[in-house]
Amino acid sequence: MPAAGKPGRDCPRCPRLVAYREALRVKEPTWFNAPVPSFGSIDARLLVVGLAPGVQGANRTGRPFTGDYAGVLLYETLSLYGFANGKFDARIDDGLELIDCRITNAVRCVPPENKPLPVEINTCRDFLNPTIAEMKNLKAIVVLGHVAHNSVVSAFGAKKSQTPFKHAGKNMLGELALFSSYHCSRYNTNTGVLTTPMFRDVFEKVRRYLDEKQPSAL
Repeated sequence: MPAAGKPGRDCPRCPRLVAYREALRVKEPTWFNAPVPSFGSIDARLLVVGLAPGVQGANRTGRPFTGDYAGVLLYETLSLYGFANGKFDARIDDGLELIDCRITNAVRCVPPENKPLPVEINTCRDFLNPTIAEMKNLKAIVVLGHVAHNSVVSAFGAKKSQTPFKHAGKNMLGELALFSSYHCSRYNTNTGVLTTPMFRDVFEKVRRYLDEKQPSAL
């Protein structure tokens, strides 16, 4: 039985994603091919929320942002600002550790063409909500892309019109700071929508915010 608030390996709730997962299990039986769990401690003050597992990334390896290009920029940036330690080799056994940081996705299962449907995003919020709630020291969330942004805003029952998405923008959800960034996908970086300095700017603001709130005890 899955733990409360966490999808089981054979979560049946989204038929389209289940069918895709089962097809991948046949095609690539050595891959993870299951809802990808969060990575990092529930005691962290920072939560990073992505869109969904990449088919050859987290869906293959079983760790968020591990195995495809998006993780290279993310983990390099986390390391630069003291949120990760160790060398990222895009393998789940690379020894990389997160520091005062946790990573999850708005949708836990890989969607076809990396595009979850609205009903799938809404359904998987039943797992995003407890992920956020169990982090008692949480002070800040970084959302990567519009989908993650809107799902987190909905999780808090806030109005999207009053909590707009803007790259490097900051909104407050009660006492929690919400920082927004374009997703660190290869498409966004290749087209110049997101550059390395732009991405670093977001985490520099997060680092400054957390340092001003209180020194990390972790």
